Amino acid sequence: MPEWAAFAGFVGVVLVGLLVLARASTDTLDAPEFPATLSDRVVEASTDPAPGASVRRPAAPSTPTLLANVALSQGAFASLLVVGAWLTGVPAAAVGLATDAFARPDLLGGVALGVALHVVNAVGSRLTDRFELGDPERLRRAMTPETAVGWVGLLGVVLPLVAGFEELLFRGVLIGAFATGFGLSPWLLAGLSSAAFALGHGAQGRLGIVVSGALGFVLAVGFVLTDSLVTVVIAHYLVNALEFVVGGR
Repeated sequence: MPEWAAFAGFVGVVLVGLLVLARASTDTLDAPEFPATLSDRVVEASTDPAPGASVRRPAAPSTPTLLANVALSQGAFASLLVVGAWLTGVPAAAVGLATDAFARPDLLGGVALGVALHVVNAVGSRLTDRFELGDPERLRRAMTPETAVGWVGLLGVVLPLVAGFEELLFRGVLIGAFATGFGLSPWLLAGLSSAAFALGHGAQGRLGIVVSGALGFVLAVGFVLTDSLVTVVIAHYLVNALEFVVGGR
C-alpha cells in the first residue's frame, strides 16, 4: 500500500527547493555584469572606490557554469523524487509510466505535440519582440553554448534532464500520482500544477512566467488525455531543443 502522505512530503521538499533555486537564478541573471576592464578585483558595494575608479560587481555565471548547475540541480531533484516514490511504494503507473510506456502512439504523440508547441512558442516570441512586451528569452541566451561540445552537453544531457524532471514532477506526480493517491480531480491538479510550473520559471521574467504557465497547462492537458509521461517528456524536450537550435542560429 503506497504511503501517499509521506510521498507528498518528499514532493513538498522538492517544490520548495525548486522555487528557492528559481528565485536565486532570477537574482543571478539580474545582477550587473563586470565592466569591460582588465582588472579582476571586485570592489564590494560598501567600499568607497577611489575617485574615477569603477565599482565592480559579480558578473553573471558563464554558460558552462549555468549548464552544469542546471544539470546537477535537476538531477538531484529528480533523484529525490524517484527515491521518495520507491521508499513510499508509489507505482510507476500512477505517474504515467505503464508497462507499454514507450509504445509508438506515445512517441509519435510527443513529437507532434512538441512541434506544435514550438510553433506557437515561436509566434509568441515574435509578438513579444514586436510589441516590446519583455525579454523571456534571456535565460535561453545565457545558456546557449558557443562550442560543439557545449551543444552536445546541452542537447544530450541538460535538456533531457530538464524535460524528464519537470514532467515527472509537474505532470506525473502533481497530476497523476496525486489524483491516484488522494482522489483529486486531474483537471483541478492540472491547473494547480501549471501555476507551480510557472513560478518555477521565475528566471525567465514576468512574461516568461505567464508563457511557462500556459505551456505547462497544455502539457498538463496532454498528460491527462494520454496518461503518458513519455508523451509529455518528449514534447517538453522538443520545445526546449528547437527553441535553442532555432534561437542559436
